[in-house]
Amino acid sequence: MQHQLRETATGKCMTQFPHQRRPNNDPTMATARICVLFVVLSVTLAEDFQLKYKPSTKPVRLFTEEELKRYDGNEEEQPIYMAIKGVVFDVTKGKEFYGKDAPYNALVGKDSTRAVAKMSLDPADLTSDTTGLTEEQLESLDSVFEGTYKTKYPIVGYTASRILKEDGSPNEAFKPEDQPHFHIKDEF
Repeated sequence: MQHQLRETATGKCMTQFPHQRRPNNDPTMATARICVLFVVLSVTLAEDFQLKYKPSTKPVRLFTEEELKRYDGNEEEQPIYMAIKGVVFDVTKGKEFYGKDAPYNALVGKDSTRAVAKMSLDPADLTSDTTGLTEEQLESLDSVFEGTYKTKYPIVGYTASRILKEDGSPNEAFKPEDQPHFHIKDEF
């Protein structure tokens, strides 16, 4: 190893040793770099995967009034379903509100659109009929439908009355492609 002498500002001589440099192709450094790259890519891809691909939900289905009644929260093993505006939601995770003997149990197992619009538990309001509702009640319905139910509970289907007219013919106003989680291949 060669030593170099260098004169300092005070006039004294100092011995300077050349810096040893490790080559960039050192196997330890390469392995460390690969490990760091692997961790960064794994975390990035995992976050990407979680954001883009939510766990699959059950395919949505069409419910008749009779079928929907089976999901009224009275049977422990059954999920709890509630329909608003013809959209059937799985409200099981809100069991303390919708389960058997819970405060809003009257709303489940049926389309309770009118009751939600009026914020009512009156048996006469436990229907999908929106005839005669005020503009304020309709706005409240839309707000609760969009802001609470669609954001909090998964959609599991639609009521037959939303898709079919009373005479059984198709409801032309219903556009499946505009409905979240609705895939025609799952339905028909």
